[in-house]
Amino acid sequence: MAVLPARVLFGAAYYHEYTPAYDPELRPDERLKTDLDLMAEANFTVIRVGESVWSTWEPENGRFDLDWLQPVLDGAHERGLSVILGTPTYAVPPWLARQYPEITGERRTGECIGWGARQEADFTHPAFRFHAERIIRKVVARYAGHPAVIGWQVDNEPGLHLFHNHGVFQRFVDHLRDKYGDVETLNREWGLVYWSHRLSTWADLWTPDGNEQPQYDVAWREFQARQVTEFIGWQADIVREYARPEHFVTTCISYTRQGVADDEMSDRLDIASGNPYYDMQDGLLLPDPTPDEHEQVWKTTGVWSMYETADWMFSSRQEPFLVTETNANSIGFAWDNRPGYDGQWRQAAWAHVARGARMIEYWQWQTLRFGAETYWGGVLPHSGQPGRTYAEVARLGAEFAKAGPLVAGLEPDADITMVYSMPSKWLMQKYPPLAKPDGSPDPAAYHRIFDPFYRGAFDAGRQVRIVHARQLYERMAPEEAARRHPVLVVPALYIAADAALDWLAAYAHAGGHLVLGPRTGYADHEARARHEPAPGRLAEAAGVQYDEFSNLVGTVPVRAVPGGPLQVPAQATAAHWAEGLTVVDAEVLAVYEHPHHGRWPAVTSRSHGAGRVTTVGTVPGRDLAEALAEWLVPVARSGWRDLPASVTATTGTSPDGSRVHIVHNWSWEPASVPAPVDLSDALTGTSVFAGSALNLGPWDVRVLASTDADSAPASEATDPS
Repeated sequence: MAVLPARVLFGAAYYHEYTPAYDPELRPDERLKTDLDLMAEANFTVIRVGESVWSTWEPENGRFDLDWLQPVLDGAHERGLSVILGTPTYAVPPWLARQYPEITGERRTGECIGWGARQEADFTHPAFRFHAERIIRKVVARYAGHPAVIGWQVDNEPGLHLFHNHGVFQRFVDHLRDKYGDVETLNREWGLVYWSHRLSTWADLWTPDGNEQPQYDVAWREFQARQVTEFIGWQADIVREYARPEHFVTTCISYTRQGVADDEMSDRLDIASGNPYYDMQDGLLLPDPTPDEHEQVWKTTGVWSMYETADWMFSSRQEPFLVTETNANSIGFAWDNRPGYDGQWRQAAWAHVARGARMIEYWQWQTLRFGAETYWGGVLPHSGQPGRTYAEVARLGAEFAKAGPLVAGLEPDADITMVYSMPSKWLMQKYPPLAKPDGSPDPAAYHRIFDPFYRGAFDAGRQVRIVHARQLYERMAPEEAARRHPVLVVPALYIAADAALDWLAAYAHAGGHLVLGPRTGYADHEARARHEPAPGRLAEAAGVQYDEFSNLVGTVPVRAVPGGPLQVPAQATAAHWAEGLTVVDAEVLAVYEHPHHGRWPAVTSRSHGAGRVTTVGTVPGRDLAEALAEWLVPVARSGWRDLPASVTATTGTSPDGSRVHIVHNWSWEPASVPAPVDLSDALTGTSVFAGSALNLGPWDVRVLASTDADSAPASEATDPS
């Protein structure tokens, strides 16, 4: 059984094999000793090695060089550093590409991906698999017994491309044949009578390049993600043949990759791992100056978005996770250089730990002097000499050495649970319901709907748990979910089977507060619009239905119904979307101030069994979203009250039962807040008594603990009745 150390692991990716290229005059053994000594002095406990250099492991077909890593592992072990060793399958060596050109991946049918980057190979091709399996077995067999090794990373950030190769497409056809049985069933389920797409034989199925049929697109995206999951699981199974029982197997996930279904892929691993990158400097400022239209991609902007990514990583297995890569310095490319302000390394690392991270590992140790990522800053600069970044990281290492055991495996609190739907996101990437400001389709539409609900909760000081839809429906009874997740927010769940909607209604009936957001329940499991008025089978429980909906070009003011339970500020707005909700027997909580849209409510609520269903028919602006979160959960579980706009308080429970409070000040201005309970500072050992001032400097973070049961008040959901 895989076992993680009872501490927060702390370190960086380390590529000693690059040393000769850094400085041909430098003796590699001297640089290795210098690097490892600096790591030990910074209280590093882990390094990741080996995953990027297949051509070093196997310089020619069948000729292996496996011993070069031995001094690195030996030196790490001498200094108490653990090692995560990676399989190098994401970076194909030139000889393999030259000798087996048929493994070249295709972006579109017949359009080859050029060589010179990474992940260009069709990883499903038998020739690739033969050579990949051979190098995996060679490397893992060589080092599985080394005492420094604690875990294995298979591949690296999988799912970059969707492959259109002939073999991939033929397996897709086989998959459809197995799922649907015959072409007539497929014709019926996909509605292929439209535009004369009826198939007479499986050979009639067209390749996805020019496809415009939504049902096809959803099936194609699900199939592609399944190929990635299978590939990672295949590697994990090979590694487990050699690994010691206590070793863990993982892969590092870039969560916005188009070929990734993170929850399904993580089922094949021992622990989920991810690579959260974020803008530093004013990208971590509160109050948040980031405009609402800013697109969050592989690198996030804003404290709320960094927290959302951490909660997304926790969601993969609903367990603590590893940060396998994150900012060591300014990250990105030559035109985007923004290294952090003093203190921001501490802030970001402790924020991730607060949401469940069991490891913080930087990419990478030394900034590259060559290659595509020359300006992706490491712990050491191009000179290789310790500087400000090293000092900041070393300070953090000392803190993890002191407080790491307290927070390793922290179970983060949640006031609100949000349901994430990968199929709905995939569908909306190609057929988005929202437009960009210039009127063009917005492929980020799913997150344009999902994120404002998360951001509103964050702004209200409410903590969020993200749960994948299938994790609820397949693994939890509605009654259990109502107890564990008393407030369940479900925005943009466009694709949902009848059983999924019935589950949501049963959840509310069992006592949960179900919050329906735009587009939820509109289509079935094949992305077909439902016959009944929206939100389909949830209409009765919600007490509202609609047939009409509208895109909003600008924002529309929203006001609360006088005397109602929901209070919204005067500047509250709706954005992007408005559903023409017709009230059957629900209570109207808020309405649009608009000569046309004002005929419909913006927010309604209705009791259902022992619980409640609230319907939000629009994408809430910041103020409306924050007001909704405060109404849904009047008392935050954290216990912290009236925090300044620059301060956040994140709470959770450590494995020993201690309550942990991690309090940040995301600003240049010092801040002071009253402690809600008696606390002990885990970094200094000093006490902070209930009601006394907790002082925070600029860009500061405090790590506090309490065993007082009163420090974990239960969340309370509003019942307007």
